[in-house]
Amino acid sequence: MRALVQRVSEAKVVVGGQEVSAVGRGLLVFLGVEKGDGRAEAEYLARKVSNLRIFEDSVGKMNISVQDVKGSVLVVSQFTLAGDTGRGNRPGFENAALPEDAKVLYEYFTTCLRQVPLPVQTGIFQAEMKVHLINDGPATFLLEKRQEG
Repeated sequence: MRALVQRVSEAKVVVGGQEVSAVGRGLLVFLGVEKGDGRAEAEYLARKVSNLRIFEDSVGKMNISVQDVKGSVLVVSQFTLAGDTGRGNRPGFENAALPEDAKVLYEYFTTCLRQVPLPVQTGIFQAEMKVHLINDGPATFLLEKRQEG
């Protein structure tokens, strides 16, 4: 499971010309679910995202979390994060979880964030989405959790 986390001033998702979700200051998380991922990976990444100290404190050092700044999280499913670009120029998606499996873990990941508690908005799973964001920094981080064993 991979989470591409961006610190944002604001972000929104538009589907079919309609805004379906938006957040102000906080995080935009693109979540990619891979074959073999389970609840443990989702729980780990939700904890990591909610506690990641990537907001600046009073002296300008990245030292506080989205919880500390009372921010929100926008989570967008993105199967292309499971893409393999190691061979040739066309990505392969053999590692991506099947949509029905990915949706369950995507929803579980958002549930874990809400239990922190954090305000969470989402995109629409498997929809053609337009994601608008103002990356604050820019500050972008790739988090991964592989199935153990």
